[in-house]
Amino acid sequence: MDSKPQTPQDTRVYAIGDIHGRDDLLTDIRGQITRDIQDHPVGRAVIVYLGDYVDRGPASNQVVDTLIERPLEGAHSIFLKGNHEEFLLRFHDAGDLGESWLMSGGGATLASYGVADALDQFHALWHLAEMRDAFRDALPASHLDFLRSLALNHKEGDYVFVHAGFRPGVAINQQSADDQMWIRDEFLFSEADFGAFLVHGHTPNPVPVVRQNRIGIDTMAYRSGCLTCLVLEGAERRFLAT
Repeated sequence: MDSKPQTPQDTRVYAIGDIHGRDDLLTDIRGQITRDIQDHPVGRAVIVYLGDYVDRGPASNQVVDTLIERPLEGAHSIFLKGNHEEFLLRFHDAGDLGESWLMSGGGATLASYGVADALDQFHALWHLAEMRDAFRDALPASHLDFLRSLALNHKEGDYVFVHAGFRPGVAINQQSADDQMWIRDEFLFSEADFGAFLVHGHTPNPVPVVRQNRIGIDTMAYRSGCLTCLVLEGAERRFLAT
């Protein structure tokens, strides 16, 4: 983009990176957002959650419940879909056997819903069908509805928010769902103008990554204890973090 990207007038956007089952960090960052809105009132506050709510951390069930049942007052929330939500839905719907999901942190999610043996992935691989049945019984209908309702991207002014990124050379409205949830190298190493300035998660880094065409805010919260929130208002940028 030729000029510095901006949010719509009198709009502040809070973009939250990959939570991965850390409800404690989610509670912390939401408290910081609430205080920030109280201390610095704005006409319109938007919270964009970038996906990967589940897996790896210990409290995926609680994270999803928090997002559904306890919206922050004074802000409009947008929920995007990450590849780990796609993993979960494929397992739930028998779209695949689930081995890849278990090896990518899905066992922690199953355990958070009370599915036995989920953390013993080597034992669990022998009992995937039984675990799928148990998971279907344990997953609340409200959680399944939430996971099925997630958007792939969201636009605010000159910014587009997406879980993983965009494929260079493809128009925004023609980006595939798989790329928006999974893409890495082709996106990360591109200096292309994507038609908007992108804010994304998915690719972990110890600190936020700021480039000429994108900002990445997956700071490995499940392991580092640092959940990052990018704050955008007008042409200004700042960060909140746990």
